[in-house]
Amino acid sequence: MSHSFPSCPLCEMNEIAVHTRNYECLTCGHEWPVGLSSEEGSAERTVKDAYGNVLANGDVVAMIKDLKLKGSSQVLKIGTKSRPIRLVDGDHEIDCKMDGIAIALKAMYVKKIQ
Repeated sequence: MSHSFPSCPLCEMNEIAVHTRNYECLTCGHEWPVGLSSEEGSAERTVKDAYGNVLANGDVVAMIKDLKLKGSSQVLKIGTKSRPIRLVDGDHEIDCKMDGIAIALKAMYVKKIQ
């Protein structure tokens, strides 16, 4: 029995992993809800960066101030760029990787890279 999975809305590749509630592109890491297109999923809630720019899944952001990581002595320096972000529910709206560390951030501490 073969299943037809959608291609990634960001990179349009067909290597897709299926999780309980979402699809994940194995090429670029973008995730989107099962049964929804990425546009429908992001239309439910608007997340804005520190300067009022609307953020979307797959955007790249940079830190606008130094932030100490809780439980660690490491600091994310101003200007540190992320890998493509994923918007999530909760008080920390952004999941991403910065300097090789998977972290959750509040949108008020980042700016969208154009």
